[in-house]
Amino acid sequence: MTELPPSAYAHTLSLRPAEEAYDFAFFRDRIADPELLTSAVAVPVCGFRPPALAVPASGKRRGGFLSYDLLTLAVAARDLLSGRPGFPNLRVRWSWHDDTCHTVEWGEPLPPWWTSDAAFGRFYGYSEDAIGAFLLEHPPTPSPVAAVAGSLTTSWFAGKGPIPAPTREDKHHVRAHPAVSAC
Repeated sequence: MTELPPSAYAHTLSLRPAEEAYDFAFFRDRIADPELLTSAVAVPVCGFRPPALAVPASGKRRGGFLSYDLLTLAVAARDLLSGRPGFPNLRVRWSWHDDTCHTVEWGEPLPPWWTSDAAFGRFYGYSEDAIGAFLLEHPPTPSPVAAVAGSLTTSWFAGKGPIPAPTREDKHHVRAHPAVSAC
């Protein structure tokens, strides 16, 4: 069987009804404004996986993203969303790192990577109940920024080598939206 070259994927992707997205229930159960789901669409992430949900930016939801392992798929997804209401300022952020996905983002620019998980949850329009539940399951990790400033977290890094360098926002995307944690 002949495998399609990555550029061929751009011609095989099409938008689907939101309910076909594998993470539709995830958003339905967590988003502050469920009415946004009426304008959402399912976007393929590759030829062999169910599509992911693209929820428009509006009201409390200031932005959104989708993750892709292939840059050609990210570009194709951006093109599919282009011109649709609720998907302003579409952009592809491509990763230089093999272990980090490329992303298609829309809406306002992301908050800085060191922003709290609660602030990221509000940026993506999750309900306060959903944010609270996430924080209970995922306690904050010590911040390298605070360690550099000499806070108590410095002791956490003691004996663990150099303080890790900040990573791209994509790493935070995975924490903020576990439904897309596997690229």
